[in-house]
Amino acid sequence: RESEGRAQPSPPPSVPPCPQPLVLLSPPLSRTMSKRAVLAKIRIVIPAGAAKPAPPVGPALGQHGLNIMSFCKDFNAKTSELMTDVPIPVMLTAFKDKSFEWEMSSPPAAYFIKKAAGVRQGSVEPGHKSKGQITLKHVYKIAEVKWKDKSYINFPVRSTVLSIMSTAKAMGIEVITAPKAIEAPAVPK
Repeated sequence: RESEGRAQPSPPPSVPPCPQPLVLLSPPLSRTMSKRAVLAKIRIVIPAGAAKPAPPVGPALGQHGLNIMSFCKDFNAKTSELMTDVPIPVMLTAFKDKSFEWEMSSPPAAYFIKKAAGVRQGSVEPGHKSKGQITLKHVYKIAEVKWKDKSYINFPVRSTVLSIMSTAKAMGIEVITAPKAIEAPAVPK
């Protein structure tokens, strides 16, 4: 009887029906079966056009039972347009069914730095004795080549350039900003 003077609470608002529960389905069995089991990942540096079943290629591939001659023919065909003896880093994925996939990337930055400086090797005492010089333009040209690699895709321009400059410094090769500052070799009279 006391409730006669009080207002009755309103009924709760109608709740929409609950949607169907979310069911997470696994991918079709055929798609999961097509993925091959990886046996090994092999990193190797091979001179362009010079892959042979001899070391270092033969032992690296042979220990996993891969077809060495097939890889050598494919690699030499793909690198035939490059200068010979340019070091090419290769990432080879060997699968348990004895098949393989491989991809190559551009030569190491150190190779380009040595070519730009005109030296065969870096300084014996980097930081103390300079072996050669390159310009900032050389550094940017090297960076343009390196940006095409998968490993440099997400690198900002500045980071790539600084990385190449650090590599040059570690090799004892100076990076100079003004091309006029390059020392010309002494000409004998």
